[in-house]
Amino acid sequence: MVRLVGRWQQWGRWTLTACGVVACVAALQGCATNSGMPTADANAGMITPSDEPETRRRARIRLELASNYFENGQTAVALDEVKQALAADPTYADAFNLRGLIYMRLSDFAQADDSFRRALALRGGDPNLLHNYGWLLCQQQKYAEANQHFGRALANPAYTARSKTLMAQGLCQSGAGQFAEAEQSLLKAYELDAANPVVGYHLAALLLRRNELTRSQFYIRRLNNSQYANSESLWLGIKVERALGDSVAMKQLADQLRKRFPDSRELGAYERGAFNE
Repeated sequence: MVRLVGRWQQWGRWTLTACGVVACVAALQGCATNSGMPTADANAGMITPSDEPETRRRARIRLELASNYFENGQTAVALDEVKQALAADPTYADAFNLRGLIYMRLSDFAQADDSFRRALALRGGDPNLLHNYGWLLCQQQKYAEANQHFGRALANPAYTARSKTLMAQGLCQSGAGQFAEAEQSLLKAYELDAANPVVGYHLAALLLRRNELTRSQFYIRRLNNSQYANSESLWLGIKVERALGDSVAMKQLADQLRKRFPDSRELGAYERGAFNE
């Protein structure tokens, strides 16, 4: 199963999910507009909140509450609010989407799958929904299906969260053993979002695996020189510098690991000399 590394799991959650928590809170009105409110014609003038059906308005308010609860880790309360949103409007794709994210957090993949399928049945071309369902499929090691959904999301020329989907696609391709394809996806994600530590770490790890040592060094050094360095990135950096024979850089990273993360399993592995674990 593909995993996100340590301290960056929270970053990864935001990056890998679309129209989920913060993004969905900010975009909920837009999501509702896209899927529920009438569209304007040339003579209708501006659409205002009064044009929103009452059922959708009630559902949207519930979904805003659910998103806030989900963001704060109150999963059970968030799920209850989503249920009430769907009771008010059973055609609300964004509510099914958030329900899918909640069940994915709970590792209830059957319910998450049902939720994303329902969302896509209502709004099948939405790249955000395609991304989320693709990530769920990836968690279940259904890599070929996941790649198809990521591809459909990326094929949408209006899709603005491409780096997130390219990252997810790269992680899934790596999980499937498609390392050349994974490298290309992660490189594209890095070009769009070089500050994302998840992309930088996994790209460096993949290049080390492929014995592209100098290239791996470039990405892991950049990460370890940033605010997002953690015990895992330092340990990966140590392994890269060791493979390159740079004992000075290796010692510097080891000193950082010992000073900043004295109780980490990575420091334990370093002190045992377990470089190939």
